Amino acid sequence: MPTYDFSGKVAFVTGGGRGQGRSHAQHYAKHGADVVVTDICENIGTNPYELSTSDDLAETASLVEDEGQEALAIEMDVRDESDVEAAVDEALDEFGRIDILANNAGIFNASEATEMDEAMWDEMIDTNLKGVWLCSKHVGQHFIDRGDGGKIVTTSSTAGFVGTPANGHYVATKHGVRGLTKTLALELAEYDVNVNAVAPTGIDTPMISGYVESYGEEMLNQIAELTGPFNVFGDGGMIEAKDISEAYMWLSSDAARYVTGITLPVDAGMLAK
Repeated sequence: MPTYDFSGKVAFVTGGGRGQGRSHAQHYAKHGADVVVTDICENIGTNPYELSTSDDLAETASLVEDEGQEALAIEMDVRDESDVEAAVDEALDEFGRIDILANNAGIFNASEATEMDEAMWDEMIDTNLKGVWLCSKHVGQHFIDRGDGGKIVTTSSTAGFVGTPANGHYVATKHGVRGLTKTLALELAEYDVNVNAVAPTGIDTPMISGYVESYGEEMLNQIAELTGPFNVFGDGGMIEAKDISEAYMWLSSDAARYVTGITLPVDAGMLAK
């Protein structure tokens, strides 16, 4: 595993209760950062599977502390600006600074666009896209006020490059993340803030297992008939959260100091098809 030095830095991770967010939090801690972990810790009405709990979030914080770093767990809804602003203020009160924003919070559900309920559309857009903007707005303002740089890394998806059946709302958010990333990179460049995104392929996380449990293997098989297996490497199945975390670490580090405005696929060759 590459060695990055985040000593003295603070990472603010959304969707940190489990899955990719937990992995990112642990990786930042392994490399010396203190970590603020946030999650909604309740379910969202149109999402068919269970989301993270307060206990999940507390476990992530404990795992950060196991790495010898300080952790602050905050229950926060990325869709609610007052929640986001309060969480950022609490993090600054606790640590005095935020150096890295990891925009990871997201949901994943399914409906064909012509049959989708408006609430499903709205809750997806609010969580996966508006939430990225709100967190970037408030942490970004801290970066501007402080004036000595920062990093924003956001989770897009291979669905940010291609369409997928029954996921039009999700696809729209992940395309939107790419555009927002480019714009924020331009707006924050004068403040020495790097803004990038990562585009994972399918990952073995509770989000994906919850999706499969809710909709069944049949839906995934139908999509595979149209698009083929997820990946070129291996058996075409899922990759691991730690593979995305490694991309997050690089983009958060000084090694990527001249990288901004990109979306980096970590897709085992999926998009090459």
